[in-house]
This record gives sequence, C-alpha cells and structure tokens, in this order.
Amino acid sequence: MINHGAQASEVVMTTEQIEQTVLTKLRALPPDKQQEVLDFVEFLEQKNGIKPPRRSAKGLLADLGIHISKEDIDEARREMWGNFPREDI
Repeated sequence: MINHGAQASEVVMTTEQIEQTVLTKLRALPPDKQQEVLDFVEFLEQKNGIKPPRRSAKGLLADLGIHISKEDIDEARREMWGNFPREDI
C-alpha cells in the first residue's frame, strides 16, 4: 500500500487501484491533455533518475528475423582469417 502522509480519514489506495484510477481519468481526457500527462510523467522520470531498461543488442535485432548459427560464424571466421599470415612458433 502507498501512504504518502495520508491523514487517518483518508483512504489509502493500493498501487493497482492508483494505476486503474489514473488510466480511467487519463482515458477521459482529450488527446492534447493526455500528451501533457505523458510529458509530466516523463519529467518525473527524469527528475527521479528513472531510466527505461535498455534492450540488449540481441533484443534490438530480434524483430529483423536474422538467425545466425554457430556454423555460419565459423564459416565467416574461416573466410576472414583464412589467408591471414601466421608465424610458426
């Protein structure tokens, strides 16, 4: 439960209740006011140092449908390094 200095007579809402209330009120607003709410939430995130989680490189490329197998990687290595001069030790 969230209690931000609530008085004894105030009803304390759960996080889920707050989210639902905010969504209900947000949906009742015109689009320009919804944008203002979004801008304000983003401002609060910046102010509190909250950053959205970063996606991994694999996650960023997941929707491209690229599937590289171990064999593909091995073949690319052979092609790249096949003619590279080597010193015999």
